[in-house]
Amino acid sequence: MNEVEIQGVKTLLETPKNIVIIPHKNPDGDAIGSTLALWHYLKKGQHNAVIIAPNDYPNFLKWMPGEDEIVKFDSNRQHAQMLLDAANVIFTLDFNDLGRIGEMEPVVAATEATFVMIDHHQQPSDYATYMYSDTSMSSTCEMVYNFISFLGDENSITDEMATCMYTGIMTDTGSFRFKATTSTTHRIIANLMDKGADNASIHNAIYDTNSLSRLQLLGCALKNLVVLEKYNTVYITISKEELIRYDFKKGDTEGFVNYGLSLKGIKFAAIFIENLQEPYVKMSLRSKGDFSVNEFARAHFNGGGHTNAAGGRSENSMEVTVQKFTEILTEYKSALS
Repeated sequence: MNEVEIQGVKTLLETPKNIVIIPHKNPDGDAIGSTLALWHYLKKGQHNAVIIAPNDYPNFLKWMPGEDEIVKFDSNRQHAQMLLDAANVIFTLDFNDLGRIGEMEPVVAATEATFVMIDHHQQPSDYATYMYSDTSMSSTCEMVYNFISFLGDENSITDEMATCMYTGIMTDTGSFRFKATTSTTHRIIANLMDKGADNASIHNAIYDTNSLSRLQLLGCALKNLVVLEKYNTVYITISKEELIRYDFKKGDTEGFVNYGLSLKGIKFAAIFIENLQEPYVKMSLRSKGDFSVNEFARAHFNGGGHTNAAGGRSENSMEVTVQKFTEILTEYKSALS
C-alpha cells in the first residue's frame, strides 16, 4: 500500500465502525487465518467486527481462536444479510474478485460500505476503495501482518493474532517450502513465534488429524494417478462414488495434488474431483518452475490463482474433462519439457 492509501485506511478506522470481514468460498487456512487475525485486531481497536464466510470449511481449521464466532452465509443467510446491510466497511481477504464468494456476491455488491481488499492473487478486479494487492507475497496472512505494521500497530499483535497468522502462512507456503517463501517471511514467522504462536501445536492441529477414511481416500487417489511422461505431467481423478465409499468430509482431499508433483521429473500436476452436490468437476493445479498454472486455468478451465498453484472447474463429465486436459497439453509440450 502507498502512503496515501495507508493514511486513508487510518482515517477510516479512527472511529469505531461496523465492519464485515469476508474470505472466499470454501476457505482454506490462509483465508480463515487472515480473517481471524484481522478480526482480533479490529476488535482490539473497539470496532464492531464480524467475519462472514460464504460457506463451511474443514474441521482441521476449527480450532483457531475466535473461529466459533464466524457466521456462515449459506446456513445463516438472514443474520448475515442484516450484518452486511449495517456494515460501514467491508474487508475482503484472500480473493480479489467478488465472483469468488459465490451466492454472497450480489448481496455484498449491493452494499454501500467502503471496501478494503487484502490479497496476493493475480489480476485483481477494481471493486475496492483501498487495495493492498501484492502477488509476490507468500500469503494473505503475511500481508495482514504487514497491514497491521503499516498502521503502526505491530506491537499490539496478540498471541491470538500471531497464532492465526502463523497458521495461514504455514499452510499457504506448504510449510515454508514454496518459492514465495522469502527471508522476510521467515522473519515474520520468527516475530509471530515471539508473540505467542506455538509452531509445533499449530502444525499438529493442521496436519496430524487424519481419519482412517481420509488415508484410504488418499490411497484410492494415488492408485488413480496417471503419468503422462512426454508432458512431464501427472493427473489424479476421484469420482463421486469413490468420495462416498471413503466417507468424504470437506477438506479431505487437501494436499493430494502435491503427491503427484513430488514425482521425480514432474513439472505439472492436476487433480480432478467430481462434486457431490453439483454437476461439475473441481480441479487443483500445481507446477514447478515458471510454468504458470494460473494462466493455464484462466485460459481453459474458468479458474486462476498463482503461478505455481491454481484451481479451476469443468461443467463436463470427468471423462470429457480429462480428455480435454490431455488434448490441451499438446499446446504446452515445449513449455513442459
